[in-house]
This record gives sequence, structure tokens and C-alpha cells, in this order.
Amino acid sequence: MLLAVVLALATAAPTQTVSGIPLDAPWKVTIYDLAREKYHHPAWGWQHSERNYLLAMQIARADGITVDTDVLFAAAFLHDMAAFQPCADEKMEHGECAARESGAILRSAGFPMQKFPAVQAAERGHMYYSDPGSQPEAILLHDADSLDFLGDIGAARMLSLVGEKAETFQHAVDTLREFVRDIPPKLITKRGRRIGAERAEELTLFLDRLDTERLGVKP
Repeated sequence: MLLAVVLALATAAPTQTVSGIPLDAPWKVTIYDLAREKYHHPAWGWQHSERNYLLAMQIARADGITVDTDVLFAAAFLHDMAAFQPCADEKMEHGECAARESGAILRSAGFPMQKFPAVQAAERGHMYYSDPGSQPEAILLHDADSLDFLGDIGAARMLSLVGEKAETFQHAVDTLREFVRDIPPKLITKRGRRIGAERAEELTLFLDRLDTERLGVKP
């Protein structure tokens, strides 16, 4: 009997993510397992999605925003799915693709589909240059996703895209400079703007030091 109990506990579904996000519904376990199994990339894999959820919740608490955690969880873990499950229309913007194609995944997982339009709004509006509209989960995901392009984590993400065959990482540096310029003015929430200012300063310091340490050896 004891052995049976131990085996049952060992094979039971996890109750939380690696960072402690509650997996308090079977469909969340399914979506999280999908992300952990399929969405592997240092810049936009499952870790990016998990950070987005955590940061969005941090902003919500700081700004007193009421959030539907079902909507936020689904959107956070599926907003970049087009990078791993290519859209039927290769020219479609990836957030729009997620909004159109994540429904089948969520329905199969048992997601409460009456909430799906809110998930779509968040997926469509998650990029810093997008208008997330007025849905709270969309605004939160927009700011969280934008902030993940700044700070040291933003530098790590962009530099991870260079690849071992690249002659230089200058394009990543130029892109990060653009992020410092373009992203902070696009942030919507009070807490998001505060974090954005801190991370922009942090990223600028990193880039300035990087330029110094390159000793003038640039392409």
C-alpha cells in the first residue's frame, strides 16, 4: 500500500510551475507541459512566458489591477506559439497568429472558452509597438513582455539570437539601443513605467560598458 501511494505521488501532476505559479486547473497543467516540452528558445521559450506572467502579476498587485489569472496564464504561455508551431500564413504577425490558432489548443486542454476573446486581445496586443486596448490582462501582458526586452535579461535575450556563425553581435547591440529609446514611452502601467526606467538605465549602462570594453574593435 505504501509503495502504491509513493508511486501515485511521484506521477501526480505538478501543482505549480518552477517559479511557483499555481497550476490550479487541469488545463493549466496541460498548457504548461506543452510549453515545457515544445517551446524551447533562450529568447522566447517557456521561460520568457513564465517571466511575463510573473511580472504581469507583480504590476497588477502594485497598481491595484484586478486580473483574471486564467486569461493571463493562457495568453502568457501561448502568445509566442507561432515561433514553434508555424502559422499557416507565414506573413501573419505572430501575435495575430496566436490569437487565431491558440483556440484549438486551449479548447482541447479544457480551457473555459468563454474567456477566450480576452486571451486573443492579450495575444494580439502583447508587443511593445502594439495597442493592447483596454482589457486589463492585455495591458499587463503588453507591459510585461515589453519589459523583458530591457535590463540585463533583455541583453541576454537579444545576444542569444546572434548564433555561433555570426561575425559580430553589432546588430543585437543596435537593436538593444533602439529598445532603450522606443520601449519606455510605450509602457502603460504606473509600475511598468517605473520598472522600464530602471531597466532602460541598467541596459544603457551595460551597452556603454560593452562599447568601452570592445576597445574600438567594431565592424
